[in-house]
Amino acid sequence: MLIRPTAEDLRLIGCNLGRVLVVVAGTGLVPLAWALVAGESAPAASFLVMIGAFGTLGFALMLRPPHTDQLEWSHGMVVVGLTWLIVPALGAIPLVLSGHYGSFIDPYFDAMSGLTTTGLTLIQDLDHLATSLNFWRHLLHFLGGQGIVIAVLSVFAGGGAMTLYYGEARDDRILPSVRSTARFIWLVSAVHAVVGITALGVVGRFVLGFRPGRAVFHSVTIFMAAFDTGGFAPQSTSLAYYHSGVFEAASAVLMVAGALSFGLHFALWRGGRKVGTNLEVRTILATFLGTLLLTMGGLAGAGIYQSLSGLSRQGFFQVLSAHTGTGFATVPTAELASWGGLAFAGMAIAMALGGMGSSTAGGVKSLRVGLTVKALSAQVRQILLPEGAVISTRYSHHGWRQLNPGLVQAVMGVSLLYVALYLLGAGAGLIYQLPLQSALFESVSAGANVGLSVGITEPSMPVFLKLTYLFQMWAGRLEFVAVFSLIGFMFALARGK
Repeated sequence: MLIRPTAEDLRLIGCNLGRVLVVVAGTGLVPLAWALVAGESAPAASFLVMIGAFGTLGFALMLRPPHTDQLEWSHGMVVVGLTWLIVPALGAIPLVLSGHYGSFIDPYFDAMSGLTTTGLTLIQDLDHLATSLNFWRHLLHFLGGQGIVIAVLSVFAGGGAMTLYYGEARDDRILPSVRSTARFIWLVSAVHAVVGITALGVVGRFVLGFRPGRAVFHSVTIFMAAFDTGGFAPQSTSLAYYHSGVFEAASAVLMVAGALSFGLHFALWRGGRKVGTNLEVRTILATFLGTLLLTMGGLAGAGIYQSLSGLSRQGFFQVLSAHTGTGFATVPTAELASWGGLAFAGMAIAMALGGMGSSTAGGVKSLRVGLTVKALSAQVRQILLPEGAVISTRYSHHGWRQLNPGLVQAVMGVSLLYVALYLLGAGAGLIYQLPLQSALFESVSAGANVGLSVGITEPSMPVFLKLTYLFQMWAGRLEFVAVFSLIGFMFALARGK
């Protein structure tokens, strides 16, 4: 029998959700300041409306605080699930008022894509979008990549904070407390922001010849999209707009940094002497090399690029963008759509696998891939050894750990859910008679929060397909647990006793 949530449950969830919305309202002051400095009055007014909406709803939810601040597991998961639905809805207000979208679902789609660091977009005439609105789209990447709830935990420290931390698909508690871990994550991001924006700005100013203001704009937006493996770009042609190998290289370094787990960042900051034994590090290197060889072989066989430099540069960057879950492209959409055979397989597998766990990347994650291989290897050895032999399997992941049946079951379960999510989107595409290859590519891109497109994601695509990709982006980013918890909570609220 399902138990209906009590008024105290609702107050506890509402208060914590309100805290999140108030923090996001504060971040809205940044694009507002940008708009005022740039003299963009209409976007400035839309940001004021957005800030008012976040602040009003947030403080309203906090008016009646609960008797206890101790979050249970179910409460935390519901807060996270609701956060990642409501923030894009209110965050889409400036996009709705911009005049660059058709119906409301299109700006909501883009806000969800930004927050989940996906990068698929339905915007029209991106090249003439106001700079402050373009900045806001990329700031959503930064909020989503680091985790909105992580930002709240850096400010508030209530009971049961660990449930909120895990709800955003984080599993590495780097420091003793969740609050100190959250602050470390933002510290890492701040350091990379200083270095990354400076490097991209120098390239923009002295290599590309941009004016200082323009160099700053492009360096800030590209940094947030690259480090947070998001994929939005200030121009419609993505990174192909810059026509610069140096700029691509600088962006690639940030993409790799974003795809690394924050636990690995911590280990590297402390010297990183045992990083080479880490199962996740070995796995992501192996899968990247495998998908790169697969893609390069397919491109060479198809003869799409006539020169070795073109083949290696385009193939390498696109696979790196796919595997890190960034979604930047240096080739046109039509050209990417022509990559069939082995090249398509390499790109699709790279997107599906994704980066490391507890990073800004999406997908199945390298740790799960490595643990799956370990579990299958142990199973084969068990069969080959004499009956009754006991196998103990250890793996290195920030220290030596034991591979137990419960962990294997959890890994297999989430991995299969990702496969089901990819098939769901592909099936939705087939309903509209899209080619299987294109439907699968776009579905994996949405479900793994990548953002590369072969031309299916556009304003004119069917509403049902937009809703399917929206669900995929949301569920894939939260890795299902918070999603299922929210669905169960809503069902209990409606049908519980």
